[in-house]
Amino acid sequence: MPSQARQHFDANASDIERLLEFHQEKGGNLPGRRRGLDVLNKSAIILITSFWEAYCEDIAAEGLEHIVKHGTSSTALPKEIKKLVAKELKSDPNDLAVWALCGDGWKDILNNRLKNLQEQRNKRLNTPKTQNVDELFMQALGLSSVSSSWRWATKMTVVRAREKLDKYVTLRGEIAHRGTAAKTVTKVQVEDYFDFIKKIVSKTGGSINSHVGKVTSIPLWGIIRRRRI
Repeated sequence: MPSQARQHFDANASDIERLLEFHQEKGGNLPGRRRGLDVLNKSAIILITSFWEAYCEDIAAEGLEHIVKHGTSSTALPKEIKKLVAKELKSDPNDLAVWALCGDGWKDILNNRLKNLQEQRNKRLNTPKTQNVDELFMQALGLSSVSSSWRWATKMTVVRAREKLDKYVTLRGEIAHRGTAAKTVTKVQVEDYFDFIKKIVSKTGGSINSHVGKVTSIPLWGIIRRRRI
């Protein structure tokens, strides 16, 4: 069974499928541009990006909750998380803050860290480009460079995948900030972006499942294998 984050993404993605269906109903399948339908394409780009961002935050939270629930002790945590927590506790003006790690205190610390990270991202209005996504999973789960899993077939290398994501997220920003003044967006671009995001959602989910499985000896869901994630 897919993760809860993936189920939510799939439910959201049905909105994109409806937009594409509406586009076809109004414009048909023949070649050429369709006047008056550009707004549908721009809306789809914005929605796809929002759903991608929501998925990343959902799967990060789900993965962390799994680690907290099934982790036997703080010693099993990834070294990267230990370093981050240690650095934060050292900078705490309260000299006794380190004692919060005693017993199961590390679980509360991890839960609070994710809440704080989410608040920081909201304040900074970060966009779900490669660098920000990699940083999210490093900070939340101690998973280094989740984007290194974004590769498939022979042509889609990690470098190409990172560049493609950043290009489309930039396009989303142009549409959101410039509105009708933004460049024209085609249905082909929407379909390309939608298919791409579905693939990196799957790759990202697989990495999270494998990572938390190694930390807790229990995968996030089911048995780690090649399957839809």
